[in-house]
Amino acid sequence: MVIKSTALAHSAAAPAADPVGWQAQKSAATRNLIIEAAIKCFVELGYAQTTTTAIADKAGLSRGAMLHHFPSKIDIVRAAVEHLHAKRLRAFRKAMSRGLPEHGDRVRQGVEAMWSHVRHPMFVAFFELSVASRTEPELAEILRPAQESFEQAWYHTARELFPEWEGRDEAFDVALDLCRYLMEGMATSYLTHRESERDHRLMAFLERQLHQLLGK
Repeated sequence: MVIKSTALAHSAAAPAADPVGWQAQKSAATRNLIIEAAIKCFVELGYAQTTTTAIADKAGLSRGAMLHHFPSKIDIVRAAVEHLHAKRLRAFRKAMSRGLPEHGDRVRQGVEAMWSHVRHPMFVAFFELSVASRTEPELAEILRPAQESFEQAWYHTARELFPEWEGRDEAFDVALDLCRYLMEGMATSYLTHRESERDHRLMAFLERQLHQLLGK
């Protein structure tokens, strides 16, 4: 009888499992798996060839299990765009923070870090979605506000990481746009062309222009 009472007391004291919390974590992990699979499909197959079946196969799920979390392709795309932009912003901050020394040529280090960032597969996924949105109104409706939000966060992050440009707002804006459009254009060309000496000349030219804008 004593043993039974002790067992009951122990059972009452032990914390009960939280099936609701566990289920929520499992669902979130599955959704993330599907989103990552969709982004990989955008890179490997292109937007037009990315079907719900292809995404499910990439995620290692049945199509029915995937549709339980995302009823349609556009639902997956909406979540993937949001996830992609958040991931790009974190990668940008990480690349810049890791590549920028307190002393030395911070312009060169910044250029190299940003160049590494735009050559990441995430940029390829973003580029693929941007091109596809030209003829996909529903995708464009999702992508446009998400991109505007990303660009604002990206700009403020850059201002934070480069305090030496304080007081040179116009020059900073020009420098940032110059870096962005030149590097994104070059990264896009690498989808069909190999790196050449011409690219190195452009990067060297970019560094000289940034030094001039900074007044060094």
